Amino acid sequence: MRNKGYRIIKRPGAKQAGASRTAEDIIREARQASTGYREQSLKVHGLICAKCAKEFDYKDRHLLTVHHKDGNSRNNPPDGSNWENLCVYCHDDEHSRGLLADYFSEPT
Repeated sequence: MRNKGYRIIKRPGAKQAGASRTAEDIIREARQASTGYREQSLKVHGLICAKCAKEFDYKDRHLLTVHHKDGNSRNNPPDGSNWENLCVYCHDDEHSRGLLADYFSEPT
């Protein structure tokens, strides 16, 4: 069966389909990758929301998220220049602003 004009390109070192990772492996790797820069951002910028200035305790740090200023979640410089710690409420607000603006700018 042909795949409608799309070519399958195999990357060097890519695993074969039979040797696929489990869902648990994928989740574990994603958590490890996000934990690295998240913990680094919390150390660099402190346990405080950059938008509302609410301070958090160590036990409540799960309420702080890392916002990428340029929108690129892969841009993680070690100095933290692309990050800001936002509480979950401010982070949600930051990402919903564009949606709200689009809603109001659409012609009726």
